[in-house]
Amino acid sequence: MIRILCIETSSKFCSVSLIEKNKIVASKRIEIEKSHSEFILVLIDSILKEQNILLTQLSAVAVSKGPGSYTGLRIGVSTAKGLCYSLDLPLLSVNSLDLMAVQSKKKKITDAKALLCPMMDARRMEVYTKILNFDLCEVEETSSMILDKNSFEHLLNNNKIYFFGNGSLKFKKIVKSSNALFLDDVHPDASSFNELVSFKYSKKKFEDLINFEPYYLKSYYFKKK
Repeated sequence: MIRILCIETSSKFCSVSLIEKNKIVASKRIEIEKSHSEFILVLIDSILKEQNILLTQLSAVAVSKGPGSYTGLRIGVSTAKGLCYSLDLPLLSVNSLDLMAVQSKKKKITDAKALLCPMMDARRMEVYTKILNFDLCEVEETSSMILDKNSFEHLLNNNKIYFFGNGSLKFKKIVKSSNALFLDDVHPDASSFNELVSFKYSKKKFEDLINFEPYYLKSYYFKKK
């Protein structure tokens, strides 16, 4: 049986899920900021024990590669790579913004022709973002963007766009278009991995374990004390 352990640490939350037979059979999340290093192994151990699964019975490990929190991504990827090295397992990765798009489809979106725009806060008026259609096909690639009132105007003129994620709160305050719609409480979560990684596993789209690094998108800024 194919079993994939999924790890998500790109946001302030930390979550883990388990996929069996192309279905999420268990998922756990800790909603405590900066808790990743303290709880990630606890969540993994808990979910495997509840499902009566041994680490040696896993088929692969999947992790959110970013963009997102520098520290969170480093912890998640390090944990995933450590498990893959020690258990001789393949590594799968997903874009954290794609995870958010999967999450958004669980909301009551009435227009399947609308576009989806996940946004993660990246300091001040900057966000990590991309545009997808309702089938999760990429319309505009992942980028780091400084928002202003005219952002996405070229798309909003002719399309409804659902914006979501903690970065969208900044855009909601300045955008004027009636085609800009907003969804609350959407964030990257391990419970949304299945739609993205089961296909990758079937096609053996594994990462190069030695060279794989988080997708930081931009350089990390150290705060001056």
